[in-house]
Amino acid sequence: MKKIFFLAITFFLASNVLFAQKKKDVLITIDETPVYATEFERVYKKNLDLVQDENQKTVDGYLDLFIDYKLKVTEAYDQKFHEKAVYKKELANYQEQLSRFYIYEDNATEDLAKEAYERGLEEVSANHILILSKYSDSPADTLKAYQKIAALRKRAVKGEDFIALAKNNSEEPNASETAGDLGYFTAFSMVYPFETAAYNTKKGEISDIIRTQFGYHILKVNDRRVREPKRTVSHIMVYDTADDTRTFDPKERIEEIYQLLQQGEKFEDLAKQYSDDKGSATTGGTLRPFGKGELRSKLFEEQVFDIKKTGRVTKPFKSEFGWHIARLDKIHTTTTFEEEKEALEKKVKSGDRSKVVTAAVNNKIKEKYGFKLGDPYLTFFKNFTDEALLTGSWEYTSVPTQDNKVIFTIGGKEAKTFNDFAKYLDSNQSRRMRFKTLEEALVSYFEAFERESLKKFYQNQLEKEDEKYAAIISEYRDGLLIFDLMRENIWNKAKKDTVGQQRFFDNNRAQYSWDERVSAIIVNATSQQYADQAKEMLQQGKDAKEIKEALNDETGVKAIVTEGKFELSDKNLPDGFVKKEGVSQTYVKGTTYTVVKVLEILPPMQKSLDDVRGRVLSDFQVKVEEDWIESLRNKYDVSVNKKTLKKLKKKLDK
Repeated sequence: MKKIFFLAITFFLASNVLFAQKKKDVLITIDETPVYATEFERVYKKNLDLVQDENQKTVDGYLDLFIDYKLKVTEAYDQKFHEKAVYKKELANYQEQLSRFYIYEDNATEDLAKEAYERGLEEVSANHILILSKYSDSPADTLKAYQKIAALRKRAVKGEDFIALAKNNSEEPNASETAGDLGYFTAFSMVYPFETAAYNTKKGEISDIIRTQFGYHILKVNDRRVREPKRTVSHIMVYDTADDTRTFDPKERIEEIYQLLQQGEKFEDLAKQYSDDKGSATTGGTLRPFGKGELRSKLFEEQVFDIKKTGRVTKPFKSEFGWHIARLDKIHTTTTFEEEKEALEKKVKSGDRSKVVTAAVNNKIKEKYGFKLGDPYLTFFKNFTDEALLTGSWEYTSVPTQDNKVIFTIGGKEAKTFNDFAKYLDSNQSRRMRFKTLEEALVSYFEAFERESLKKFYQNQLEKEDEKYAAIISEYRDGLLIFDLMRENIWNKAKKDTVGQQRFFDNNRAQYSWDERVSAIIVNATSQQYADQAKEMLQQGKDAKEIKEALNDETGVKAIVTEGKFELSDKNLPDGFVKKEGVSQTYVKGTTYTVVKVLEILPPMQKSLDDVRGRVLSDFQVKVEEDWIESLRNKYDVSVNKKTLKKLKKKLDK
């Protein structure tokens, strides 16, 4: 969570751009490294509305933030964070994702998204037979697997029972029991080649042979049906986790809430008052529309898609996240392609459909910049490497100068050599790859080497040619560096410094205290009658358990009872609550009647460090960072070009 937040802050501050700047417009220098006014102006204009402190909305005020940011970047490089393997890997991953967004903006992606949309309108039910075969298998083993699936297909097409064929011959785990039954599925549920075969096969027919990374398949389509549209659902949730601040049983609480619903209480009111899903509680429990397969909880999805009529409510049920009561609010009409296009294109780019696009992308780069194969590599490397490459244990040696020929050239100027490929083999060989022959391994590694070289060349060209891309990459690059810098110099340091935390707490005790509180029993009754009954029992000295047992029985839930210590601003206390020991008046809000018995009024008091350790740590980190920033200002020579600053202020301070 902290990393996401910090990168957002970095994006808020940073906008380094590698394009032409006017040397005379240097705004600041940090140890003789220039930072230009154009960069500051761009960032200032972009983020002005996000600045909370009015003093920092002026050029002078914002400049302090900007200098602090630049000092952190400088310090990160000084501490060599840019040389760490984790940083390099994460930056490379981001460059890969971002550059794909730029290069994939072509017809191939849209066509695949449109195809997925049309398929997604329907669900297919099928059984399949799998004969295992890896891409790394020898030609003889591959042929054997193909001949086996071909023979099975021939038998199936002639009319043999597909279920029996699957049970007796499929090499899928548990096929003897499942017969390869896949149930109903839709677009993006299966690997793309398998999905394509399923949608291209008519009901009752046998597919052509399908090749996937798992092996060879055939499938029989049993049925097709229109896919159910998205639904809007509301729910009330009670977390099924231990919580020292709660005295009730989650299952018992959800059943009490369900009884209140049966007695006529409004779903929305109960969700707002009792649901632990804070995101939906404020809207009466309403969730965003979703379709089958879109939720993280299959149990929840199964329950709500079993409801056939809007307005119907489930009985209490448990999911991976807690106890729920759900209500079906709306069954939507089918969305259009244009409405789904953005989300579908994201799925195309991130799923196995991206392989279809990758081939087109490689060709696109070659066509745009030029690509020329050099000397044949295979014969040389079959002699230069050895069988250890098959197990990921080959030891690299430099290719002799006389043999270090060009293997291919990109863009007419970037030449990759035999030695570059040898280094790639050394860095990327894997014990997990299962190659049968050295030639197979070399061909596979070369394809990857070519693909990654093309991709890297394109990424570098993007940073030179596309200002927006360059700015985003620069922001992310510096953001990663500063995150690692802060984690090591501030967050972890402060977290481990328990002595410093205690000293900080002792010096700032006044900031950490309880407001005035009441120790109380709160009864929320469903009617005036039950509120009066609860009030009488409270006056008689009955405790929370006794009141619950008396009011809630097999005929229904008449009251929700909560006991604990509450600050006067606590939402459990009724609006207009008057603090006074003893039993209160009855407070009425909507259909809820609340009675409070104050057992004790607790004056404002000092919290212990254990009570507020999380908050103290957060505040202590702020203090550590302030001191650290001051040390950076002393470490580095920062100078501001007053003439440039004056021009900026005249232009921007309006």
